[in-house]
Amino acid sequence: MSETDLGARSDRGSEYAHLSRLIRGAGLLDRHPRRYRTRSTVLLGCLVVIGVVFVRLGSSWWQAATAAGAAVLMAQLAFLGHDAGHRQIFRSRRANDVVGLICGNLLTGISYGWWVDKHNRHHAQPNTEGHDPDLVVAPLSFTAGQAATQRGLRALFVRHQAGLFFPLLMVEGLHLHAASVRAVVGRGGLRHRPVEAGLLVLHFAGYLGAVFLVLSAPQAIVFILVNQALFGLYLGSSFAPNHKGMPILTEADNLDYLRRQVLTSRNVRGGRLLDALLGGLNYQIEHHLFPSMPRPNLRHAQPLIRQFCTENDIAYHETTLIQSWAQGLAHLRAIGIASTRPGDD
Repeated sequence: MSETDLGARSDRGSEYAHLSRLIRGAGLLDRHPRRYRTRSTVLLGCLVVIGVVFVRLGSSWWQAATAAGAAVLMAQLAFLGHDAGHRQIFRSRRANDVVGLICGNLLTGISYGWWVDKHNRHHAQPNTEGHDPDLVVAPLSFTAGQAATQRGLRALFVRHQAGLFFPLLMVEGLHLHAASVRAVVGRGGLRHRPVEAGLLVLHFAGYLGAVFLVLSAPQAIVFILVNQALFGLYLGSSFAPNHKGMPILTEADNLDYLRRQVLTSRNVRGGRLLDALLGGLNYQIEHHLFPSMPRPNLRHAQPLIRQFCTENDIAYHETTLIQSWAQGLAHLRAIGIASTRPGDD
């Protein structure tokens, strides 16, 4: 999709500055540490409750239900770590890092430093081929160029990737854990490598130790499979609606910051329950325009930003959760069909 198709105009760089003044003037960048303290207390309380239920229930196949509840809680803790990574909670970088390390490394087994680096690169160049790490998710192909390079089983997977997308999300949790371990033991730059390594060790030792001490071996394996599959599915289903199926840019699309963020993002309509379930990620346009905006302010910023986009002829895409999944799957299906070459079958 070309720059002209997207309606880009290089002389509109000042529009974002005007929008920023509106948002800042409305107090929508002000932080809410008390709300985050309440949220953190509730999540930690739920963690204690699940721990007590797990111990009291003991060796039982009903622990699969506990595994499902723990998966939801882990995802909610990951959302809190996401907010810390964007410095939405405190002004101090150190305070946000402490929350992020606890929620990420200790409680969910995901390297906070690795994720922040990856996520910041995504925010800088969303849906931009060759720059956005979220467009490089093996074995999926999001562009015709990616699909054209696949051979053998990978090419076969791409042809059916739409149907395999949600099953694939069930291993996303394991992928995040593996990538985190590689980041900690690798040579990449992590600001708190010793701390991250220690917290990851505590997480995996505590998680596996508790599961295998309380449950029989078969029950422990089922618990881990259910927990990790639902954790990955929940996280993936929350992040997938944000950009999948939206325009994919190239270096030739020289968009200003405002249009780059809005035109590649999708909002998901819903009430406060959906806000809680998706960790505020349903306000993806607002979040991408103002990453440090605290989660409680996103819903209040939406009417202002939507009106601003309408007045400046910028497409503002918003749909339901089901429709957002359908649009993402339609894009994957189109890439899969286009990847089929004569003589492949």
